[in-house]
Amino acid sequence: MTPISSPAHLDYGLDTLFGRITRSVECRVGLEQVMNDPTCFAIRVPPPLPEDLEQAKTVVLRVEGRRLTGTVRHIERLDDDSLKLEVEPD
Repeated sequence: MTPISSPAHLDYGLDTLFGRITRSVECRVGLEQVMNDPTCFAIRVPPPLPEDLEQAKTVVLRVEGRRLTGTVRHIERLDDDSLKLEVEPD
């Protein structure tokens, strides 16, 4: 698990009427394991949240020298207004 304060570079893909577009943002994140699914991971992003992140379909995350990529399977807004994205790795 990565502390929520870890700086990261996040690229996320959005599906639009004109096809998929990618947005990039520097933000702080935390990494978590997904309960009952050891193959997936979760990204927790505290506010302020990047624009349109709740509609992300894919992610590429660079944090602490690692590069993680995958397809977003579930997005949840948490009580502290952070966003949790459950990701199935590519």
